[in-house]
Amino acid sequence: MDTEELTELLSTGRAEHARGEWRAAFDALSAADASTPLDVEDLELLGSAAWWSGNVKENCEVSERVFQHHCENQALPRAAMKALELALLWVNRGDLAVGSGWVSRARRILRDLPESPAHGYLLYLEAVLELDFSGTAPPPSYISRLRTMSERFADPALMSLGLVLSGLADVRSGETARGFAELDEAMLPVLANRIALEWVGDIYCTVIHVCHELADYRRMRFWTAATERWCARFGSEVMYTGVCRVHRLELLSIEGSWHDVEPQIERASADLVDKDIWAAGEGYYQLGEIRRMRGDPEGARAAYALAKSCGIEPQPGLALLEAADGDDEAAYAGLLAALQGRDRLARARLLGPAVEAALRLGLGQEAEELCSELEHTAEHYGSAGFRAWAQKARGILLLTSSHPAEALASLQGARRFFEDARARYPSAVIHRWEALAYQALGQPQAAAWNTAAARTIFEELGAVAELRPMVARSAPGGLTARELEVLAAIASGASNREAARQLFISEKTVGRHLANIFGKIDVTSRTAAAAWARENGVAPGPGG
Repeated sequence: MDTEELTELLSTGRAEHARGEWRAAFDALSAADASTPLDVEDLELLGSAAWWSGNVKENCEVSERVFQHHCENQALPRAAMKALELALLWVNRGDLAVGSGWVSRARRILRDLPESPAHGYLLYLEAVLELDFSGTAPPPSYISRLRTMSERFADPALMSLGLVLSGLADVRSGETARGFAELDEAMLPVLANRIALEWVGDIYCTVIHVCHELADYRRMRFWTAATERWCARFGSEVMYTGVCRVHRLELLSIEGSWHDVEPQIERASADLVDKDIWAAGEGYYQLGEIRRMRGDPEGARAAYALAKSCGIEPQPGLALLEAADGDDEAAYAGLLAALQGRDRLARARLLGPAVEAALRLGLGQEAEELCSELEHTAEHYGSAGFRAWAQKARGILLLTSSHPAEALASLQGARRFFEDARARYPSAVIHRWEALAYQALGQPQAAAWNTAAARTIFEELGAVAELRPMVARSAPGGLTARELEVLAAIASGASNREAARQLFISEKTVGRHLANIFGKIDVTSRTAAAAWARENGVAPGPGG
């Protein structure tokens, strides 16, 4: 390439970068760099264009070259900042060990330098890594030092990062309202475009993750929409657009737009694996949930496995899938294993499903202890979402212990939250539990209305529903609770299709259960199975 062509490429790359045309800037500057290595200022532009256009791997490679250049030229403050930016990039890509290595490199450089904003960014990353590795909330000293430095250096990013740490600490200590107020405030400089792009995503993702952890769907919707509007100013290729897309699709999934969401969230998650592995994992988990609720167990397992490979716990979805297949022991064991070593906040999402799994195994005392923990957690964090989970769990416990009136009040409280959150599937599930409560109260019309309401929602969603009887495992023939349901339906004369409709499961699942039933009770026909069911009290006899 001659000098004139090189000059033209550099001029084009710089101009496109100034206009925010990231892909064009990346292509031009990459071509120039392939001919003649760029100087450090143009390398910075190339790295920036790579990052904005979603070429995260190339951004890391260019940033390492910039770091080496600063070290060789004794520009140590700039080298330290570049090391910190690289640390953040590697952490977001899911490699905490490499991220920690870059933090150590930055710490070593900064040790002998006068205090600067870089020392504040170092504090923030040290706190983030401690949280990721051990779940320990940031110490108050880090927060106060960050605030002091943000005022001293008039750095809005340090102020936002300090608010993020303070908000996390307050949320984890149960000061949820104050914590969310701080996290909301941390987002304001982001949307005002006052923070360097490398740190914007970390702030947004932290805020959204806390909203998700505490089931605050309203706040999650607001900040996702606001950040999407911010991204739109920079073009559709911006990496944060993909992160926001995953979170928006999660919210649409909660609302029940599964047909449209499923292919989109699969593509969006795959695109983020090398860019933001945590967002990719959350997207894959939600994909697993959609497939589970639509009656696609194989697809759900594949999605949960992808979520796990991204560092996201596949529970409680995996346990709910096993419970739908009638494997209550595996479901309960999986939930207990996931609960081990989890902090109080992370345990909340698992406790409700664990209550139901324990009840299906006849473990009433264990179910009561799990439910009480969930209720105390909901009170500690002041989370409306946690409260709804606890109300549902308590309602099911009360119903199984023959207190239908109290159960109904608790279940209705939970349903009000889910309806307000536009969460249609859990609303329908609770309608079915309410139907059982009304049936126990001798109110068949109310029971029928709730059953119809649930059926309508499930059919509109294209969902299968799981409402399992809470029975101990002394069933005849060693049959599981689900197998007893299937056998009772078949014994009453239902076809596989009719049984599937009655039980809100797929026809394929009915067939699989029938094969298991025939093997356990040693019969080879539906007629023989029906006779066995009547003899063993699973279904009423003629005229019964």
